[in-house]
Amino acid sequence: MTELSHLDAQGRARMVDVGDKDETERRARAAAQVTMSAGTLAAIEGGGVPKGDVIAVARLAGITAAKRTSELIPLCHQLALSFIDVQIEADPSLPGLRVSSEARLRGRTGVEMEALVAVSVAALTVYDMCKAIDRGMEVRAVHLVEKSGGRSGTWKREEP
Repeated sequence: MTELSHLDAQGRARMVDVGDKDETERRARAAAQVTMSAGTLAAIEGGGVPKGDVIAVARLAGITAAKRTSELIPLCHQLALSFIDVQIEADPSLPGLRVSSEARLRGRTGVEMEALVAVSVAALTVYDMCKAIDRGMEVRAVHLVEKSGGRSGTWKREEP
């Protein structure tokens, strides 16, 4: 690709016109990690966090954020998602949580940003809910895992 689609001829930012694109099934998956102390992970798993059920609240925050992506990212199109899911699993080897999302729709533009926003906000919600017991947590490795649909077809991250 030699030119950026979000810039006009004068170099100004613009929203891409997708009106002439074909509607296709679009899907994207993203992932992130929240690393923390083993004690914080134990508190989350044991229900001992004062603010409540960390995983349930973070999942809902991620789902809500995906639906509002166009309000957060200036040049994103407002999309009618047909599906959004956020999964959060404990991983003692980090120690921490692995966050993943999947977004789908039938439309003219992809859902990569919705999947990425979902994992980002879910991870930040974990931080917010647990910061009183562990300010050293880190949100790491936010990335697109795969996407499909549209002119560019399918793309999948190659893991090392």
